[in-house]
Amino acid sequence: MKLLRYGAIGQEKPGILDASGAIRDLSGVISDLAGTALGPESLNRIKGLDLGTLPLVEGAPRIGPPVGTVPKFLAIGLNYRDHAEETGLPVPEIPVVFAKASSCVSGPNDPVLAPPDFRRMDYEVELAVIIGSRAKNISEADALAHIAGYTICNDISERSLQKGGPGEWIKAKSYDTFGPLGPWLVTTDEIPDPQKLSLALDLNGERMQTGSTETMVFGVAALVSYVSKYMTLVPGDVITTGTPPGVGMGRNPRVFLKPGDEIRATISGLGEQRFKIVAET
Repeated sequence: MKLLRYGAIGQEKPGILDASGAIRDLSGVISDLAGTALGPESLNRIKGLDLGTLPLVEGAPRIGPPVGTVPKFLAIGLNYRDHAEETGLPVPEIPVVFAKASSCVSGPNDPVLAPPDFRRMDYEVELAVIIGSRAKNISEADALAHIAGYTICNDISERSLQKGGPGEWIKAKSYDTFGPLGPWLVTTDEIPDPQKLSLALDLNGERMQTGSTETMVFGVAALVSYVSKYMTLVPGDVITTGTPPGVGMGRNPRVFLKPGDEIRATISGLGEQRFKIVAET
């Protein structure tokens, strides 16, 4: 299933794509794609619906982030060997876990804000995991059963803050709109192996990133298990799993985002994001 949220910011309704790609309204079934609505019982109920009986959403509404409430927005650093190499940092021996503030979550096509004092904004296309059921100290073998689905994340970063000293990553990665998610929450039955997905990102029509989740240092199941040993994961938590090579900071010469830039990010089976960088005044 491809689940989504549509409508104006703060007024999103839950929806689902039907076989023709049209949006069907789910607000008569669940109040939002959040909390227990992301659990196995709820998803199985939605899967059993006759989508033709659901209201058809007319027009082309804004697509919001596919999760209504994100209790924790966690991220994994340097999780592609070739990305670690381009940054000049060693490949991690254990997962590098950091946080993005949940307030930075935005829709997949919403403008990304560029504050006037941010001069080194960068892009990172990533596979994001959406937790569907409570997970505490779980095994790697059980980890995938706790996932509701997958989506695309762009881990937008202000590199001058990230490189500003120890513990600065959360500031560098948490500005409003620095966490585009979506367009869909694609349930796990449609993604039988999350380590077989292709990722790509274009900046102003030029391919900047190309990669595959096959080359992750730590796979999805290993990451969910690892994080669950240090904090309880709950429905709606998002773990974004690292980026392949080609980020602006790793290029020679370096390429940083500026107002007017357009980004297209794709992951096989998960759709695409298209957004512009907009100067914040």
